[in-house]
Amino acid sequence: MKNPDIDKVEGRLALFPSKAPDSLEGLDIPESLVDDLILRRLYMTGTNSLRTLSHALKLSFAVVQTIFQRLRKEQLFEVKGMEGQDYNITLSGKGQEFARKSFELCRYSGPAPVSLKDYRNTVRAQTGKVSVNRAVLLKLLSDLVLTEKFLDQLGPALVSGNSIFMYGPTGNGKTSIVSRLPRIYQDVVAIPYAVEFDRQIIVVYDPVVHQRVEEDVNGFDTRWVLCRRPHVLVGGELEASMLELQMDKSTGVYVAPLQMKANNGMLVIDDFGRQILAPEYLLNRWIVPLDRRVDYLSLSYGVKFEIPFEMTVIFATNLDPIDLADEAFLRRIQNKIFVGPVEPKVFDRIFHQITEKKDLPHEPDSADFLRKLCSQFSSNELRACYPADIINIIESISAYEGIPVEINKANLKRAASIYFTKTAVTAKKAS
Repeated sequence: MKNPDIDKVEGRLALFPSKAPDSLEGLDIPESLVDDLILRRLYMTGTNSLRTLSHALKLSFAVVQTIFQRLRKEQLFEVKGMEGQDYNITLSGKGQEFARKSFELCRYSGPAPVSLKDYRNTVRAQTGKVSVNRAVLLKLLSDLVLTEKFLDQLGPALVSGNSIFMYGPTGNGKTSIVSRLPRIYQDVVAIPYAVEFDRQIIVVYDPVVHQRVEEDVNGFDTRWVLCRRPHVLVGGELEASMLELQMDKSTGVYVAPLQMKANNGMLVIDDFGRQILAPEYLLNRWIVPLDRRVDYLSLSYGVKFEIPFEMTVIFATNLDPIDLADEAFLRRIQNKIFVGPVEPKVFDRIFHQITEKKDLPHEPDSADFLRKLCSQFSSNELRACYPADIINIIESISAYEGIPVEINKANLKRAASIYFTKTAVTAKKAS
């Protein structure tokens, strides 16, 4: 039985270049670049069959055979034997010299890139359309305790496809929420291994970011990888260089920036305002992409080009938005969602959800006792993280002392005395 996700892809194949090209012209990239790929592949691996080269470079057998016949006439190959109708080939002395010079300029010998034009068309054809309602969100985020009020703000924001500014005090679940949002996507998209522009190769597919779907689609151009819609999450480590093309000088290959890897998916800037990168720089860098859905990148020698900026960008922060962005930028982020302290009944539901999931014995009034205990030390602000954090401390104490875990008043008080700072305790007493 075929994967339903693949059915959705096959239903859209007419929207973008998907048929494996069987001619050099159909590849829509420079012919000499394809020559160099084959020469470098043989330079690195030695003897290969044409079919092996076809598989490694994601080129049709017809394309590889055409190049082989031409370069063989130029005496760049030597035939070592045959397997049926397939040739086993290696580089001649002349071919070694050509390949060495090519290898010194660029060491890339992976799947053939797609053209920038095809990349742009494909990304735009794959723009995500989210269809959710409250019931769907409740099901997708069932492992979190969320209010209907919050879901009724989040749902329309996701449907809009526009950027989201999620803000509020720390510890109330912003990171937990944004890390689960990819669940709203039920389809798959095509991600290129690499893109070619001005004879330069830009590597896009990243197995760390892109979750590959291991299915075959008849006629699909294998220079593209079928993946779940990407979800890129970056926190305090974000710096300016991660937003631009980076050339690896040792290989001569460019690596796509975060936003290019996130196209057709979601890009989350977590703990916004606490990055190495100044928030003003990021806001100025993206004010045009967020508004016009296009971004501009530069090669190392200054040539600029346009790429789509088709993704939902989510900024999550515990800082005041007014301190982070000016009015012009905030206007471009139409969806602003406040994630505040939790209500008592939500706090209790979180406590019970955790104890049930972990099958922990607890006294009947433990949730009420913990809620009042936390209120004493947090200016009556209940945070969603308190139950899990304090239960984790109790589990650690029990492991340390070699006793069964039990959620009771004594253990809750002991864990709270470790969890909350002396400053918080002293301040509460003084008030």
